[in-house]
Amino acid sequence: MHVTLDTMVDTLKAAAESSRLRILVLLSRGDLTVSDLTEILGQSQPRVSRHLKLLLDAGLIGRYQEGSWAFFRLSDTDASRDFVQRLVSGVREADPQVVRDLERLAAVKRKRQDRAAEYFSENAASWDRIRSLHVPDRAVEAALLKLVGKRPFQSMLDLGTGTGRLLEIFAPLYRRGVGIDMSREMLTVARANLDRAGVANAQVRQGDIFSPPVERNAFDLVTIHQVLHYLDDPARAIAEAARLLRPAGRLVIVDFAPHDLEFLRDQHAHMRLGFSDRQIADWFEEAELDLEDSQEFEPRGQAEAKLTVKLWLGRDRRLLIADPSNDALPAKAYPMGETA
Repeated sequence: MHVTLDTMVDTLKAAAESSRLRILVLLSRGDLTVSDLTEILGQSQPRVSRHLKLLLDAGLIGRYQEGSWAFFRLSDTDASRDFVQRLVSGVREADPQVVRDLERLAAVKRKRQDRAAEYFSENAASWDRIRSLHVPDRAVEAALLKLVGKRPFQSMLDLGTGTGRLLEIFAPLYRRGVGIDMSREMLTVARANLDRAGVANAQVRQGDIFSPPVERNAFDLVTIHQVLHYLDDPARAIAEAARLLRPAGRLVIVDFAPHDLEFLRDQHAHMRLGFSDRQIADWFEEAELDLEDSQEFEPRGQAEAKLTVKLWLGRDRRLLIADPSNDALPAKAYPMGETA
């Protein structure tokens, strides 16, 4: 991506100030609020807000709302992120000011983890009851990793991200990851988990799965893990997820096979008691996705009250015509049956 000389000068001016460069270093480690940055930098909120506005105007960072909180992150555009990453990589971590900033950042992240631990302790019994009914999560995760493969890709979106676990396990593969969840409590858990795992190339945001705050035609992999059964309109969620895929992008769904455990509806807010292969195939067809794979994971033990976990893989039908001169850029797309 090429920019004009004036644009480059403005961008360099925005970053060429010690506090703003410190902010970029901090945001390269994860999303932060104004309050977080005020605490870390030891500056007044108006001053920090002024620095953030200049960085926003230069397109170096982005902003998103989560209830009454506003979070700031590095820009979503590849060119801006690359520029900032190259810039901050030249800053010595041994610099006394940077050392202090990173120590305060660690303290902010510890507070997040404490809040997450409190939320987990309050809800652990409910989650453990459901987990006891199906195959261990690790078995499903191993199948997901095998299914997606080892080839790196540009971007991943996890709809209903929950604890952020899928963002964590796929972090070595994607360049940019985004998780969406309506629950601020779960977003606190996800941020704490990603911080603890050292995942700096992913962010989580509050948003509705039916209208996620992300761009369309932008993701190589979209995941919906144990979310569909909470929705009153799963078909609509699948259709929306399909619109977010790049040409030849993949949608992976993990959920339960049909079952008759009514207590999950009564006590755990499950709207749907599982899904059949036929249902998912029909919804994929409506969303113009090809069902490429379906896997089943039998429950543990022999008790009757058990859940079978299902995994479905769909792919966007548009052909991906790669540009051999630059593998990092999005390829051209053509509908099935058309060529360049």
